[in-house]
Amino acid sequence: MDDVCGCAENRQAGLSRRGLLAAGAFAGLATVGLDTSVAYAADPGYSGDVLVLLSLRGGFDGLSAVVPAGDPAYYTARPSIAVPKTQLIGGGSFFGLHPALAPLLPYWTGGQLAAVHAVGQPAPNRSHFSAMEDLERAAPGTSIRTGWLNRMLGTLGASDPFQAVAMGTSMPARVLAGPAPHLGVRAIDKMTLTGDQTGRPIAATMAKLYDGAPTGLRSTANRMLGTLAQAERLRTAGYQPANGAVYPGTDLGAALRDLARLIKSGSGLMSATVDCGDWDMHENVGPATSGRRMYDQLKALATALAAFAADLGPDGLRRVTLVTVSEFGRRVAQNGSGGLDHGYGNAMFVLGGNVKGGKVYGRWPGLTTAQLRDGDLAVTTDYRSVIGEILRARCGVADLGGVFPGVGVAGLGIVTPR
Repeated sequence: MDDVCGCAENRQAGLSRRGLLAAGAFAGLATVGLDTSVAYAADPGYSGDVLVLLSLRGGFDGLSAVVPAGDPAYYTARPSIAVPKTQLIGGGSFFGLHPALAPLLPYWTGGQLAAVHAVGQPAPNRSHFSAMEDLERAAPGTSIRTGWLNRMLGTLGASDPFQAVAMGTSMPARVLAGPAPHLGVRAIDKMTLTGDQTGRPIAATMAKLYDGAPTGLRSTANRMLGTLAQAERLRTAGYQPANGAVYPGTDLGAALRDLARLIKSGSGLMSATVDCGDWDMHENVGPATSGRRMYDQLKALATALAAFAADLGPDGLRRVTLVTVSEFGRRVAQNGSGGLDHGYGNAMFVLGGNVKGGKVYGRWPGLTTAQLRDGDLAVTTDYRSVIGEILRARCGVADLGGVFPGVGVAGLGIVTPR
């Protein structure tokens, strides 16, 4: 999926040479990017959760999604776009959810969905691109250039491209950059080799071409051909969502549908990334009513996530933990255009069968002028420590420092350990 952002920063940007090269080691792959770098030794006994990273690109406004209704300064700062207390759902004594998140309410009340507030990066960064790069590299103050998700895969011994997938895009995600193999898949049913068709068996020709080649070349080709064979098996099997799940006709809905399909296929998936854009709302956020920008965006997000959870079913959801991240939050005060400029602190969601849900985690810093960070919600919890807690408790990552250098677990108790 494409990043969607209204800022001049995004409108003026183009693909870098590095970004083009990251699309895959073989230019003939259509709608799939394949990184075929040398991998770590495989661990065939992996039994941890599938970690799903949902990136809310553009700067998600956590204050609209998880409303601090108990803080009067919230309503003072947002006179025309604050969500009234009477419209909040799933509320406790202090926080409540935006009404557009209603499709997810059963998972909130059922204890499979939680939120963490006042979460973010160690230091403010209001540039979309550099903030997202920092978020995905997750190693400030070091010379490390790999993505943290690739480092996680390395500690777990991932060796097969189908163990890590960027779903909904043919360009592998930056958070997956590194030596562990991974795929960028726009759509499972379109995973083909360009030009491969009846009478023109290019894949079979490549297999013969590399038969007897040096080990390095042969292993790379075999990995690509094995990936295509697995994709063919998935296409042949077809897919029908289970449990009455109905995905919305959006890019996010299509990506999550294919992701559920892949999880249930038994392909050995360890982790996946999915993007959801258009959160850069500098104007016309609107009140919490249908047809207004924030409401419709949140409803589309909630509808897709609810379909994904329903499709997996209780048993499938117990093997999955999904977390949302965004490069930064939005300013506390609305601007003159009824929108919100780039900020700092944010909220993230955690969805899964072993999440201790139905509540908001984290220490609330307050929204009075003295409590803000240059006009923004302060960060009291490092996003890496939240993910680190999940990696240790649900994914079996013992060496957390190898993934997030210098960062410990949050100690929130947001998931049940294995």
